[in-house]
Amino acid sequence: MSAVAKPENNAKPLRHGMLAPFAEPGFRYQWPADLATSLAFDMEMIILAWYVLVETKSVTMLTIFASLQYVGTLIAPMFGVMGDRIGHRNVLAAMRGVYTGCALTLLALVYSGAITPYYVIAVAAVMGLVRPSDVGMRAALMSDTMPKHLLVSAMGMQRSTQDMAKFAGALFGAGLVAWLGMGPAYCVVAAFYAFAVAFTLKGGRVRAATVGGPGARTPQADITSPWRDLKEGMIYVWQTPFLLATMTMALVLNFTAFPLMNSLMPIVAKEVYGTGQTGLSHLVAAGAFGAMLGSLFMGRIAHRLQPARMMTIGGIAWLAAEMVFAQTTSPAWGIPLIMIAGVAQAAGLVPMLGALLKNADPAFRGRVMGIRMLAIYTNIPGLLVAGPLVANFGYATMATCLSAFGIIAIALIAFRWRKTIWAKDAAANSR
Repeated sequence: MSAVAKPENNAKPLRHGMLAPFAEPGFRYQWPADLATSLAFDMEMIILAWYVLVETKSVTMLTIFASLQYVGTLIAPMFGVMGDRIGHRNVLAAMRGVYTGCALTLLALVYSGAITPYYVIAVAAVMGLVRPSDVGMRAALMSDTMPKHLLVSAMGMQRSTQDMAKFAGALFGAGLVAWLGMGPAYCVVAAFYAFAVAFTLKGGRVRAATVGGPGARTPQADITSPWRDLKEGMIYVWQTPFLLATMTMALVLNFTAFPLMNSLMPIVAKEVYGTGQTGLSHLVAAGAFGAMLGSLFMGRIAHRLQPARMMTIGGIAWLAAEMVFAQTTSPAWGIPLIMIAGVAQAAGLVPMLGALLKNADPAFRGRVMGIRMLAIYTNIPGLLVAGPLVANFGYATMATCLSAFGIIAIALIAFRWRKTIWAKDAAANSR
């Protein structure tokens, strides 16, 4: 599973490969904590969304519940600020403590018979303030303890926790509710969250980074305003060519690729393939399975990759696969193609996150990942553009236009920042 690079002089050999990150004690604790959190997220969404829909019989209430899961995206950079100030481990453990508290609150309401959809939505609003920052903070925590040459491999393994949970957590959650009922099923969710808190506290550093450089923490810096820290993070990204190029590419992918892969998939199942929820679940599972395979493969070969080039190639391949997928008219062709799109998604996103962490000053990593999470908001204009196009021209035309726009935009980004993204000797392409 792993390869060992030839040592120079008497230097300690560098381990590479899919399992090499597990040699770091912090990662051995963080990976199961991240997996437990991702499983709990997906199980919880199935359990609570089904409860809200059944009890209210209202699609509007269901969409309100779902949208509240992302309400905290705009404040994600402030979680990054706090991570840079007091330590990413402390912030992530506190966030997962909030999930546990919310889960225990709902569990108490279930067993007391006092639960209502409005309580569920209220708790979802609290969770939604914190939950969107989890992915960024777990990446920042991982970068605290992981050697640079293992960051992309570690990101591949870390990303696999989300992809595994996307289909395993959903199936497990639905099965438990059908078998045991809402209360016992939600006990499992609360247990996963509690497990995640305990293991998160065992990984990473206690304190924030104290390395040199423009973001180094000093006693004077500790008393400055968090808003000033956030402003410094924004300026740092704006003035660092590779970070600015990567953030711009993330904005494009969230505007084009993510809506096609996620939110618009029900249109394909219902309007194009003429199938129901089962067909939709097969499409979603195929995309998630492909992404998981891609994440694991990226982790295996990361030491051979040039990350900035790979994220560009992966992003274009992802959009190209979705463009071809849009031309299909049956699941027999669509499912394999969406699986390929999932592999390409991982080929673009895993090197992107690894390169961001490798090339960001350690004292700014939390803020960089928080700012990266803001790119999620371009999903909204992407969906607003896609809706009228589907209504007037059909899904295939809309997906083709959106994918083509994304491919052209990424090519222009690679050309504009070619010295920092495409050049073989660029720092972002170091292995």
